[in-house]
Amino acid sequence: MIKSFTIAALAAAAPAQAADDALLAIARGASREVRQAPAEHFTGQVTVDMLSVPSGEQRGSAGMVSFAPGARTAWHTHPLGQTLIVTTGGGLVQRWGGPVEAIRPGDVVHIAPGVKHWHGAGPGTSMTHIAIQEAQAGQSVVWLEPVGEDAYPKAGAQAGGGAAPSRAQQLMGDVAPKLVQLTDDVLFGDVWNRPGLSRRDRSLVTVSALIALNRPEQLRSHLRLGLENGLTEGELVEALTHLAFYAGWPSAVSATAVARDAFRDARR
Repeated sequence: MIKSFTIAALAAAAPAQAADDALLAIARGASREVRQAPAEHFTGQVTVDMLSVPSGEQRGSAGMVSFAPGARTAWHTHPLGQTLIVTTGGGLVQRWGGPVEAIRPGDVVHIAPGVKHWHGAGPGTSMTHIAIQEAQAGQSVVWLEPVGEDAYPKAGAQAGGGAAPSRAQQLMGDVAPKLVQLTDDVLFGDVWNRPGLSRRDRSLVTVSALIALNRPEQLRSHLRLGLENGLTEGELVEALTHLAFYAGWPSAVSATAVARDAFRDARR
């Protein structure tokens, strides 16, 4: 009796499970194929992970697009517009006739229907964004001419700091490109943008750790970054003085010399 009840219960539950699958479906990350973007529509190394493909009456789609440094789309339009959500790295976006804009993690870009535009990574940084668009009469994008090499460097210069090679690219790009990518995308693109701590507080933690570990070269750049993130010279000096009692006098003395140079450079 118990066995027959169990089989009957499973049989009765099967249709409900199938119905539930139709109402809520999960596409696991490992189940999706990441593909190379077609060369006729993209310049450079670009991969696409289609997160959502429309079915039935649906018309919206979403993809995670990753650009290597210097890679970008061709000029194109979307009949119902597009939304880009930058997740890592640093990139560029431009509408036809408008300025090139730098985009960074957390930025959300809305492109109006029919507006000719392009987007991609900066010259010295990779970039990943989620692209969301809808199809009209089965068409979600109209591809146009590529963004040529003659136009892209000029566009990058117009975009300001976001397009310039990162500090990691300048220091390590010719030796350890993978370490550059991890530094830009994971450390600064992700960890430094987590909401649990403000960038100001992260700078204070990082500066304190570098003082304690007696890492003068890294401390120099992070003191400048700390000032950019809202720390004052007085707060940084107070942290330095406080750490002398915990990290050792020699480490604090070495940090004082580095701070003098960093503060002088920042005032120029």
